[in-house]
Amino acid sequence: MLQLNKIHHIAVICSDYQKSKTFYTRILGLTIIQEIYLEERRSYKLDLALDDEYVIELFSFPNPPKRPSFPEAAGMRHLTFEVNDIQKTRDHLVNQNITAEAVRIDEFTQKSFFFIKDPDELPIKFYEKKSFLFTKK
Repeated sequence: MLQLNKIHHIAVICSDYQKSKTFYTRILGLTIIQEIYLEERRSYKLDLALDDEYVIELFSFPNPPKRPSFPEAAGMRHLTFEVNDIQKTRDHLVNQNITAEAVRIDEFTQKSFFFIKDPDELPIKFYEKKSFLFTKK
């Protein structure tokens, strides 16, 4: 049987490199591992970490085609980050002028979550690690 250890990283192609770099580093707080400019492709490759673990590979390409990214489109549905305090996370993002949906409760886990969009409208979900709501019996 195939044995997978973990998800190594997620690759994201952006349309505006500087805008996306700012979003992922200054707004979400990911740290830069390395940044490379690929001259032959006229493309940047930015490796980003969360708590010193490589998680996102951000690419820029000249004029990338648009891809539907709303949750019901085929392909990756959304990228999710686990957080300790859902309301504090949402408040921080709103204070950074990021449009955030209202906090909702997952009907199956009873945990709190909400969505935002990255600069290319990729849905990003924030999911609370621990919820203080009681589960239904």
